[in-house]
Amino acid sequence: MSPDLLRNVVDALPSGELERKLATGRPLRVKLGVDPTSPDLHLGHTVVLGKLREFQDAGHKVVLIIGDYTARIGDPSGRSKERPAASGEEVDANAKTYQAQAFRILRDDPDSLEVRFNSEWLDMPMESLFRLARTTTAAQVLERDDFAKRFKANEPISLLELLYPLMQGYDSVAVKADVELGGTDQKFNLLLGRDVQRAYGLPEQAVLTLPLLVGTDGVKKMSKSLGNYVGVTDPPDEQYGKTLSLPDEAMGEWYRLLLGRPPDTGASPRDAKRTLAREIVARFHGPEAATAAEAHFDRVFVQRQAPEEMEERTVDGVDNELVHLPAVLSDAFGLSRSEARRLIQQGGVRLDDEVVAQPDVAAAALDGRVLRAGKRRFVRLRLRAAV
Repeated sequence: MSPDLLRNVVDALPSGELERKLATGRPLRVKLGVDPTSPDLHLGHTVVLGKLREFQDAGHKVVLIIGDYTARIGDPSGRSKERPAASGEEVDANAKTYQAQAFRILRDDPDSLEVRFNSEWLDMPMESLFRLARTTTAAQVLERDDFAKRFKANEPISLLELLYPLMQGYDSVAVKADVELGGTDQKFNLLLGRDVQRAYGLPEQAVLTLPLLVGTDGVKKMSKSLGNYVGVTDPPDEQYGKTLSLPDEAMGEWYRLLLGRPPDTGASPRDAKRTLAREIVARFHGPEAATAAEAHFDRVFVQRQAPEEMEERTVDGVDNELVHLPAVLSDAFGLSRSEARRLIQQGGVRLDDEVVAQPDVAAAALDGRVLRAGKRRFVRLRLRAAV
């Protein structure tokens, strides 16, 4: 067996099962399910996607399941309360973006990749749902750590949440998975998939779990809801700048899980982090974009200058007529007006290098100046006299 297939793996269960399946010599069907609960994949997702790519490169068939049906329930893994349900429209819109983003890591090759949506089989007749429900007892599901804690604390657990692991397990039945991958928080779900397969008379899958990448805060797992993420589709400047905000203590983990090697022992933490940031940007946008992102960072944050190139926005106004800056920020950067007002109150908005203290600014004071929101968003304003 290629040693790469177990690199960075936390659990390989049952012991020796993957080796036994590989010894058959046939291409294995290796499953990964992702629920499109947000529009973007982040670097945490790429850890397990990268392992899926290793199976592709080793000659196996990977099956990427877009959980457009399970996302309507919401994965309760690691949750202390029920996850808010996503609307069907939101899930469908997110699902359309996931496949394209995953192809930044996986080979789009029909011989080694199969993309499926679990609405194909989970929109099932009630009789089929009854059969699925019979495969597992309530006691089994309540043994799961997050459910057990909530049950002990007398916190509500909906029947819908209890169905989630069964539905994920049925995905393995539908695609006849030989192997399933997931983060360490998915261990219970993946093992339950073996029980569901056995109940349907199928060979049971091997289970591989991978570490959860810590976010840019260096403490909690990467999550869009926590704001500590680097998105796969983030612009190069954003990817570079966010990576440099990573605490030094977390660098080794990012190198190991994202680059597959340790940092250069001879490099300072500053230089090692810059190398990490360049390689992440180059991976998703190319080496030229990485070089430009580093130059942008140095100009803005080291030399304290505005970027050489930026978008322009036209603002309507006359002389000393007041312009409501939250409206301008909303138009320029997609912030809500309440977010924009909050950013002004926190001192996070500047005109050129001056902090803006009030939400209303004279129109004449805006023309040609650089409006800056937070650390990385810039736009040059041009005044258009009202007719």
